[in-house]
Amino acid sequence: MSTRELPGRGERVADWFDGRLGIHTLGRKYLRKVFPDHWSFLLGEICLYSFVVLILTGVYLTLFFHPSMNEVTYHGSYVPLNGVRMSEAYASTLDISFDVRGGLLMRQVHHWAALVFVAGMLTHMMRHFFTGSFRKPREVNWVFGWSLLLLALFEGLFGYSLPDDLLSGTGMRFVNGALLSVPVVGTYLSMFLFGGEYPGHDIVARFYSLHILVIPGIMAALVVAHLILVVYHKHTQFAGPGRTERNVVGTPFMPVYLAKAGGFFFLVFGALALMAAVASINPVWSYGPYRADQVSTGAQPDWYLGFAEGLVRIMPGWEITLWGHTLVLGVLIPIVVFPLLLVLIGVYPFVEARVTGDKGEHHLLDRPRNRPVRTGIGAAWISLYLVLLAGGGNDIVATRLHLSINTVTWAIRIAVLVVPVAAFVVTRRICLGLQLQDRERVLHGRETGVIKRLPHGEYVEVHEPLSQAQLHTLTAHQRPGELVRHEPRGNPR
Repeated sequence: MSTRELPGRGERVADWFDGRLGIHTLGRKYLRKVFPDHWSFLLGEICLYSFVVLILTGVYLTLFFHPSMNEVTYHGSYVPLNGVRMSEAYASTLDISFDVRGGLLMRQVHHWAALVFVAGMLTHMMRHFFTGSFRKPREVNWVFGWSLLLLALFEGLFGYSLPDDLLSGTGMRFVNGALLSVPVVGTYLSMFLFGGEYPGHDIVARFYSLHILVIPGIMAALVVAHLILVVYHKHTQFAGPGRTERNVVGTPFMPVYLAKAGGFFFLVFGALALMAAVASINPVWSYGPYRADQVSTGAQPDWYLGFAEGLVRIMPGWEITLWGHTLVLGVLIPIVVFPLLLVLIGVYPFVEARVTGDKGEHHLLDRPRNRPVRTGIGAAWISLYLVLLAGGGNDIVATRLHLSINTVTWAIRIAVLVVPVAAFVVTRRICLGLQLQDRERVLHGRETGVIKRLPHGEYVEVHEPLSQAQLHTLTAHQRPGELVRHEPRGNPR
């Protein structure tokens, strides 16, 4: 005769939660969710882990930072600035750097994590762009990711401006000039943002609230929504044996992927800590406190906003007067083009679906060579971004290369018009050439480098047939509709 053992305390607690929240059902469904094995999926994890590091280090820094523009006289550990009048924001930044235990390391980890976060997001989105994972049903998730990138640009600008040093103040002067160039309401926008005549007394406190509360809250909500949609739609994967539009081949979330993800988080955290420990970034004590009558020499924004400054620097100083209002086109046109360059990324999935007439669901990724027009567009956008980034540092380029700054500026103006077109044409031709190479490999096999002499004296190279897995990878795709020509939607291509 056997007696039934009573459930333990842990089991009873688990049963209690399961009866009210359905944890067992959810866990059974999602803890075994399959994740594809491909290195490119780590890009999204780098973004997520950098964001976590930003939150953790940001919380630490908020304990010591004073977001005030009230003037004080500095008496601290950094002797060269003793007795100098400065804002409380700048003084507290110096205290964090020199007097708070671990403060300088936290500041640098925070700044490096911000740069890696934006770089990871841009690279992550370009991976999705070139492989076509933004197609139905993932258009909304693409918009969520694009919104995160846009918010990160402004979040970085706000955080960069908080120390109130001469370098960040030069950036604020740039923002004020952009606002003033807006027709009719420009002066009102400037007065509203700065709380009076530039530089005002409220900008640091306002940016502080946006930087630590409003924008991080929106970004956290978007991250959660982004991950929920990733789980709901399942992961995309590259074509291969056993991989179809209806399944995912890879490793389960629990325990394999969870262990790998946990280890990768500490690798990312360790890499950021190593960079912060050995590479100085944003040494605000070298710039001094901000003064409205001074400009920092060689001032450069963080890399992700360099292309916006490049737009302004290469634009001719045009002005026109209409109905008694002076329009500063040298600034107005760049601040209009700046968001348009970003909007092109956000709306592209809808444009491609409309032009190609593609209304089907896609869970298998494209090889970039099989989408030559899309790949060419992506290469053109990246080339334009790099050219404008160089334009944002035209003075540095001219100084380092011992060239005239006018020569550098004119070269970049020409490159803005020529380089993207050339990048599109060259990239598209390369993709078409790679397609022909794949066709040759499918028909004749792989070149072995072995030369064989035939009985009649001819020399030929021996080709080795591809495996079935390789043949499947090269032939699994369907020829897509191009963006540059229109054909009846029912016709095969």
